[in-house]
Amino acid sequence: MTKISVLNMQHFKSLSSYLEYLNFPKSEHPLLSVLPITPELMKSFKESSPPITTDCYIITLKTVLKGNINYGRTKYDFTNGAMAFVSPRQILQWDKYTEIEQKGFFITFHEDFIRSTVLSKNIKNYGFFSYTTNEALHLSPKEEQLVQAVFDTIEAEYHNNQDQFSKDIILSLLDTLLTFSDRFYNRQFINRQEVSNILLDKFKAQLRLFYSESKITGVPNIENIANKLSVSQRYLSDTLKKETGKSAKEHINLFIIEKAKDKLIGTSETVSQIAYDLGFEYPQHFSKMFKKQTGKSPKEYRVNLN
Repeated sequence: MTKISVLNMQHFKSLSSYLEYLNFPKSEHPLLSVLPITPELMKSFKESSPPITTDCYIITLKTVLKGNINYGRTKYDFTNGAMAFVSPRQILQWDKYTEIEQKGFFITFHEDFIRSTVLSKNIKNYGFFSYTTNEALHLSPKEEQLVQAVFDTIEAEYHNNQDQFSKDIILSLLDTLLTFSDRFYNRQFINRQEVSNILLDKFKAQLRLFYSESKITGVPNIENIANKLSVSQRYLSDTLKKETGKSAKEHINLFIIEKAKDKLIGTSETVSQIAYDLGFEYPQHFSKMFKKQTGKSPKEYRVNLN
C-alpha cells in the first residue's frame, strides 16, 4: 500500500472549513452537506490535494467516464456507478482530477451530527467505512438507481424547511442508504469470489513467507500483511470472513496453532522454545492461545498424542 507523507497534512475540524477547502457551496446545516454532482460543482472542485483529514463522514457516488481504478492491485471497469465511504480522520489524497460523468452525489456530515443517536452506534457496524478508497462499492445499474432514489429523498428533506422531524428523517434515510450499501457489498464479495480466492491464497502465502524468515520478530501482524497485499485491514478481514467464515485474525491464530502442533509432534523442543520460534515474547501467552484454540495446553496435547 502506498505510503502517504504526513509532512503537509491538513486537518479540518469543521464541516464548513472542509467545504471551503474543496470550493464547494456552503451547507444549509452546520453539520450536514448534501450535494448532487453537477458540471458547475466539478468545475470548482480542487484538481489535487496533499494529504488531508476531517472530523466528517463522507459518502460519495460517482460514475467515471474514462479509465479504471485499482481494487487492491486488481483493475476493474469503473464505468458503472461506484460508492466510496470515508470515516473521520481517514487520510484523503488525490492527484489530477479524473473525468467523471456529471451525476452522482456527495454527502458529508460531521461526527457530531450523529453523536448520541442510534446511527452513531449502527455506523460502527458498517466495515466499509474502514476500507481504502480503492476498495469502492461498484453498483449495478439497478442498484445505482435505488441508491440515487434514496439520495434524492435525503436531498429533498435537506432543502425542506427545518422542523422537529427533519433530523430524525435524515438520520433514518442515511441508515437506509448504508444498509443498502452493506447489502450491495455482500453481493460484490460473492460476485468477485475469484478475486477473494486469490486474496486468500496471497494471504496464506504471506503467512508461510513470514515463518520462512531466518529471524522471527513477533507473531504475524494483520496490518503488515494487509499493507503487503495493498488492501486495508478491514477489507482483508471482511473478504476472508465472507469467503471462509473466519476473520484474518482467526486465520493467523489457526496458522500458528498448526505450526505449533507440527513442532510439538515432530520435535523435542520445549514449549518455551516453540513459543519463541513462533514469535511469542512470553511463552505463557502462547500456551494461553493454544489452550483457547484446542482445549488443551501444549504439554497436554503432546502427551496425549505420544
